[in-house]
Parts: sequence; structure tokens; C-alpha cells
Amino acid sequence: MEELEIDREFVRQSLPPRRKDSHKGMNGVVCVVGGSRTYHGAPFFAAMAAARTGVDLVYLAVPAVIATPVRALSPDLIVMAMPDSKLTRGNAAKLAKWLPHVGCLGIGPGLGPQNPDELAQAMRTLSAKADAVVADADALRPSILGVADAKTIVTPHAGEFERLFGEKPPDVLEERTAAVKRAAAQHNLVVVLKGPTDVVSDGKQVAVNNTHSPSMTIGGTGDILTGIAAGLASKGIERFTAACCAVYINGLAGVEATKELGLHIVASDLVDCIPKAMKQFDRVI
Repeated sequence: MEELEIDREFVRQSLPPRRKDSHKGMNGVVCVVGGSRTYHGAPFFAAMAAARTGVDLVYLAVPAVIATPVRALSPDLIVMAMPDSKLTRGNAAKLAKWLPHVGCLGIGPGLGPQNPDELAQAMRTLSAKADAVVADADALRPSILGVADAKTIVTPHAGEFERLFGEKPPDVLEERTAAVKRAAAQHNLVVVLKGPTDVVSDGKQVAVNNTHSPSMTIGGTGDILTGIAAGLASKGIERFTAACCAVYINGLAGVEATKELGLHIVASDLVDCIPKAMKQFDRVI
């Protein structure tokens, strides 16, 4: 199977320039939905990563029980407090009333275990509020496969891939890419299988990314990838292309952080290095 190697030139050609006369909203609007009593960092990392891609607005919807501490972490996010601690259909319906239409919805980081039927209904309700969807972590359950569609990017690691699609990803890269392509085609999704070599497919095309640092085993890097993918997709970049650029930028940010700090990075270091990774691609027209 012929694979595209994601490199600097691919990303340079794929990222859109910014207009000199652009105004708020023209460069992307994202909403991240996640968090739970236990996990407050994951949705925050995803939201900040989306912000660092250069979007104009980022909404962050988390359970009310953690909304105040999350709001205190940064003034750069619009934090929306959901009344229930789980992502119920009622929570989703309330959020859908509050939330304007957004370029991309990122859903899953830090949610914790969910009722499968409630999760599927919530995703159906919320995805209607967005042009694109990135699903990760606890949103990656088989119940969403009847809801997710061609505007959806899923970003599983190997264990989540097996849970979502019922197939363990092979170790051999050629077989691994075939499995990702098959899952993407069968479910009409863009699939990003994270690993030492990331594999991205929309069911027709397959791309691989080898830009990484071994320091990126720290928790939170997958949440950051979710945010980067959501940020890029919110700019109107086609989903497969956005996913390819996201894995490259995420890996390059890890490389930049490692150059500065060695094998001692934390997830927030990665967020801080997203501008360093992306600045080389900046263009204004």
C-alpha cells in the first residue's frame, strides 16, 4: 500500500494563510467538551492546544464541579459549566442551547467512563453544532459509530482502537496501515492511530508521521493532539489533511520541548511549544 509521508512541505502547503483584514471568527472557533471529577487537566490541555493553533475563540465545556478551578487556569478560554458530572443527553441539550455554532467540536478528553447510549445521544446532539468533530479518549466507544460521520476525526491509541473497532492493531506497519484504512472506510471516518509512527486514513488515502520525541510518553500529549486537530479543522481544512498536519505539529512541538528541557517535559511544555512548531508556516495575505 502506498503511504504518504507527512513532512514539513506537506504541512506548509496545507495550512491556510491569514488575511490581513480578518476579524474575530474568521480563523476558527472551537469547543472542547470533556472533564470529570477526576480529570480536569485533559480538557484544559486540549482547549489550550486549540487556542495555540491560532484560532479566534475556544469554548471549554466541563462539569460544574471543576469549572471554577479550570476557569482559574487561564483567562484565554470561555469556560462553560455543565450541571451534570457525566456527559448525559440532558447535559448535551443544555450545552447545545448555550453554544453558538462552532468550526469544530473536540469531545472526550477527561470524560471518564460514560453510559454508551447517553454518550451516543450526546454526541449526536453536540455534533450538530459543529462543522467538524474530533473524538478522543473516553468518547471512543463503539456506541458512537452509529453517530459519527464523515466530518468526524477519531484519534485512538492502540488500546482505544481495539475498544472502538474490535480489532487489535497489528505491530507490522504495513498491516497496521491496512487496518486503519479498513476501519476508516468501513465507518466513513478519518482515523488517526497514535503511536511511535502515527497512521492517518480517511479510507482512501493513508499517511504516516514519524516526527516525535521519546519524551512524549507523558500524560496529556494525546489531549493536546485532539486540540491541535480541532483547531486546524475549525479553520476549514479538510479533515484528512487537518489530521495529518495535527500529528506532525504535535510531534514537532514535542521535539522543540525536548530540545529545551530534555526528557523531562510535562504536557504544558508541549502546549507552549506549539507556536514554535507552527510559526515557520505563518503567512499573511
